[in-house]
Amino acid sequence: MPRLFVDALPGAGELRLADAARRHLQVLRLRAGDALTLFDGRGGEWRARVIDDARVELLAHDAVERELARRVVLAVAMPANERMDWLVEKATELGVDALQPLHAARSVLRLHGERAQRRLQHWQAIATSACEQCGRNRVPRLLPVASLADWLAALAPAAPGDARCLLAAPAQGAAAPYPAWRGRLGADAAVLALSGPEGGFDATEIELAQRAGFTPLSLGARVLRAETAPLALLAALAVG
Repeated sequence: MPRLFVDALPGAGELRLADAARRHLQVLRLRAGDALTLFDGRGGEWRARVIDDARVELLAHDAVERELARRVVLAVAMPANERMDWLVEKATELGVDALQPLHAARSVLRLHGERAQRRLQHWQAIATSACEQCGRNRVPRLLPVASLADWLAALAPAAPGDARCLLAAPAQGAAAPYPAWRGRLGADAAVLALSGPEGGFDATEIELAQRAGFTPLSLGARVLRAETAPLALLAALAVG
């Protein structure tokens, strides 16, 4: 059944759609009487039917959730070009709770000011669209772009039972293999994962991250791309 994101659903009854939702309705080629599902990102979804090209009727609310058992936040040194778009889309499908875009010493993509705001809005739209496609009823948060050093300095201590891991640090001899690291987690422990840019973090950044409580983590013998490593971890956590 077609799914449509609508900001701030009011409850049962008739709803007049905003322009963006009306355009989406037209793209889906839905006609009067057709069934669809609406959600507003705050949990649950509404069964609905189309009245006309501008209105829908909300019929019944289903308190269904399709989130991961644990909260996973990915802090990623932004890969360049369309790779960050792809990362946002796939991380949403895999169940990420929030994404923290970062600048690192070796980052290719650097965003500041108005340009950073535009990109955040773009990525938030990608996350919303991915939720429409994959069935999630809670839209991941895109947090403000920050430098790695500033973000680490402002990071609160980890809550008891939660875990922090540092990806893209394959040269660290003490990096824990994923299966052993996974075994330390409780069934619903939150995870904050930090992943590096093209070329990885430099030695100073790795030291700063470890001081902030991050443990180097190995996902295997192969070198993964900047957009692949965090998704590989997220997929493992989603099924494990």
